[in-house]
Amino acid sequence: MAQSSTLSEITSQPGCWRRAAELAETVRDVLPRPGERVAAIGCGTSWFMAQSYAALREQAGLGITDAFAASEMPRSRRYDRIVALTRSGTTTEVHQLLAAVRGTSPTVVLTATPAEVRGAADEVVDLSFCDERSVVQTRFATSTLALLRTHLGHRITEAADQAEAVLSAQLPAELLEAQQFTFLGTGWSAGIAHEAALKLREAAGVWTESYPALEYRHGPVSIAEPGRATWLFGGEPPGLAEEIRRTGAAFVHHAADPMAELVRAQLLAVGLAERRGIDPDRPRNLSRSVVLP
Repeated sequence: MAQSSTLSEITSQPGCWRRAAELAETVRDVLPRPGERVAAIGCGTSWFMAQSYAALREQAGLGITDAFAASEMPRSRRYDRIVALTRSGTTTEVHQLLAAVRGTSPTVVLTATPAEVRGAADEVVDLSFCDERSVVQTRFATSTLALLRTHLGHRITEAADQAEAVLSAQLPAELLEAQQFTFLGTGWSAGIAHEAALKLREAAGVWTESYPALEYRHGPVSIAEPGRATWLFGGEPPGLAEEIRRTGAAFVHHAADPMAELVRAQLLAVGLAERRGIDPDRPRNLSRSVVLP
């Protein structure tokens, strides 16, 4: 069987991240400056990357940073800069928001298709080197986050090295046989958890849920049982692993950078799709870009 475009794009991520880190230096003047009040927006996967970026920027003490689905950002709220993430550059909600805030807040768009947003935003960052053929987003989203993390002072080479190790490892049979997955994260890795859950739903049609790690105890843990898995990204809250293991569910947690661990979840999504006879390049009911009438 020929390798899917989705899998090819997943395996290309370490190189894309290193390239994004190099690009970050050349575009730093159009990205948020320390102290600015910033809104990061996107749809679907891009929204989850915006959430991770917002958490990281606030954690670094660089200024108030909110993350919104593009359709839900309060139009009356004013920001020093709005950062929009969109792979296709054609997403209706993003264009509507850019038009609504034009002249009130400076805007910068990170996209794989710059021609689609030129004129709609004040600045455009060209990430066409990590564009994708597949409907399911992987390398564009993580490369965008790699660029933004580099701008915040992170060393992305370490995450890229860890991702290469993940790509060379085998997926445990326990995960390939699990019937349900719940992904958890803390701080910026909560956005990564939401994205991991989305990848399994999109590519393989698997039942997944995702929550901030400490919220898991407030109800969602009730579905944990043998044959299901709970996967934690980032730091481990005390006692959580033991509580999950008592339910009989598998507990998954690795010490690697959450972006590298997301690669493992992406590989799992493709592996589960193949087991179910699903083509990950052609997810049910989805298209590359949502353009509303």
